[in-house]
Amino acid sequence: MEPILKVENLTKSFSRQGQETVAAVNGVNFEVFPGECLAIIGESGSGKTTAVNMIARLLDATSGSIFLEGQEITHLKGSALRGIYRTMQMVFQAPADSFDPRRTLGDGIGESLRNAGFSKKETQERVEALLEKCGLPREFASRYPHQVSGGQCQRAAIARALAIRPKLLICDEATSALDVTVQKEIIGLLNALRAQQGQSLTILFICHDISLVQQFADRVLVMYHGKIVEEGTPEEIIRNPQNEYTKHLIDSIL
Repeated sequence: MEPILKVENLTKSFSRQGQETVAAVNGVNFEVFPGECLAIIGESGSGKTTAVNMIARLLDATSGSIFLEGQEITHLKGSALRGIYRTMQMVFQAPADSFDPRRTLGDGIGESLRNAGFSKKETQERVEALLEKCGLPREFASRYPHQVSGGQCQRAAIARALAIRPKLLICDEATSALDVTVQKEIIGLLNALRAQQGQSLTILFICHDISLVQQFADRVLVMYHGKIVEEGTPEEIIRNPQNEYTKHLIDSIL
């Protein structure tokens, strides 16, 4: 099976005036396969968010290559870059940031559908179905971001990301701003979506909480100082960590 996402020697360096260049991501390599959930874990500052921002093309790579369905997307610009967002979508840590506060949730969810040529009626029907699929009543389409809870807003953000049926969903700390009960609900939603869509939905899940990852991921990458220091199933990582940093990370969380 060919990977839906392949990252080769991905590096991102930052330099500040009067200081030496620092590699926030340093030679990262991995693959994600259709239908899989791959988690990247690590403490704040480990480089995991910088890595996914390069993959989502929100940040330019210093060096290395990113392949989406076999196509190199590392340096795409303009319409070619916009085209990849039919295949790949992202859910962010702060759900309210995904929406314009002056527009309803339904308006935000339907934006990509309107851009794809759906009629007003088709868009409304699709938006309401997406809300229900993500565990929200249809009438939430008329609510504004400030009128819903953080968990409800994150469900709406997931609905928005799923609107054009992407094959790859990137979740960057998508549960970290939520309380424990709501975190479990969002993980349950993502698991249900995976069960429904099978190999047509692949998830790259960025998280610092190994206990959440254990409920959800097929494989785990551990990042430290911009590098991947360990890889395995959640059970392998938790029960038999090989790297000293991984042992410290697990001891501090479990």
